Amino acid sequence: MFSTTGNTEATKTTSWKVVLPFYGYAAIAFLIATILLLFSASDITSHYFLPHTLAIIHIMALGWGTMMILGASHQLVPVLIEGKLYSNKLAYASFTFAAIGIPLLVNGFYVFNMGLHSQCGGILIILSIIAYLINLAASMVKSKQENVHAFFIFTAALWLLATAIVGLLLLYNFTEPLLPKGSLNYLPVHAHIGIVGWFLLLVMGVGSRLIPMFLISKYNNTRQLWWIYGLINGGLLSFVYIFLYTDSKSLLSIPLLAVAAAIVLFGDFCFKSYQQRIRKKVDEQMKVSLLSVLMMLLPVIFLVIIITLLILTPKENVSLIITYGFIIFFGWITAIILGMTFKTLPFIVWNKVYHHLAGKGKTPNPKDLFSNKVFKWMSVAYILGFVMFTAGILFHSTILLQIAAALLLLTSLLYNWNVIKLLMHKPVPL
Repeated sequence: MFSTTGNTEATKTTSWKVVLPFYGYAAIAFLIATILLLFSASDITSHYFLPHTLAIIHIMALGWGTMMILGASHQLVPVLIEGKLYSNKLAYASFTFAAIGIPLLVNGFYVFNMGLHSQCGGILIILSIIAYLINLAASMVKSKQENVHAFFIFTAALWLLATAIVGLLLLYNFTEPLLPKGSLNYLPVHAHIGIVGWFLLLVMGVGSRLIPMFLISKYNNTRQLWWIYGLINGGLLSFVYIFLYTDSKSLLSIPLLAVAAAIVLFGDFCFKSYQQRIRKKVDEQMKVSLLSVLMMLLPVIFLVIIITLLILTPKENVSLIITYGFIIFFGWITAIILGMTFKTLPFIVWNKVYHHLAGKGKTPNPKDLFSNKVFKWMSVAYILGFVMFTAGILFHSTILLQIAAALLLLTSLLYNWNVIKLLMHKPVPL
């Protein structure tokens, strides 16, 4: 999701050997998730706590979103802190632990067996996150460079570790009564510290660096970013306390307002970056990325409706909750990855293939290493599939869900086609 554009010094650029496996793994995970979605489309509206639904959610959250971020941030952090990544070995360890742990955990959900294999998967994922955190912390300490974006990334990683630990406790709680209540009761805490603390905080921190950079914008407002940082973390901490230690549903509006304010501030930051851009022509990849910023508001709107209904009646609206989860994982998280992959991966591949040839002759432009036509078709299939699937959940239309799932599968196939084209790129004769 991230790039080293703006600084390609060898001392600050992580080896492509570290980064590319994460990209490849994430692309395959996205394909698998859309295949499962197609086969599970008719059951998706039944309930959010079903084996196949849980498997799809965790493939999207861990195999797709998290693996992409883990790999790409190994490339970005050295640029932000103006220093080297502390350890390539820790990066390889992070990939290996996650690559093995995710399928074990997902398979456990798919067959609904929360036993030893699932628990081992959860432990391996935690080890992956710890290796990543150690690498981040050591890199930041060694560089001694303070950077607001690096703080976003590191704090998000801490929330990711908390998410994984809570998730592992919930897994064990299925077989051993470790917690006062059943695992389902704690699901909102597990979900939201991951969604808000990991994904939202990190996307805002990184997006506030990459969006102005790719737009070649003069806009920068560090104070505004610190406000966003405080609102997200303050809102999430208050949510955890309110959820665990009070019975008041109306108090949940406090963290919701804090997070909503952060999203509005981030949207304002991106809009001003767009206004003050030097590059007037905005390519398709940036358009999809900017669309994802607007899509951040959709979960907030649905959450307002869900909380309002919970205050008025104790009965859950299952369709709204399923839609809420879908627009997070297949909405703004997927949209920003689809856009940013083809703003960043071409530069990583170009550095791999042509860096040693720079200055010795004409080399291809990074944007020429993938098919923009395929990207456009992928974007159309994605937007249609996302809108139709959301409508299918709300209106309980199986036909609409199946058509939309097929479009999302087409999206993942076209995405993988372009990623494979990039990963398999060979030097063009000079």
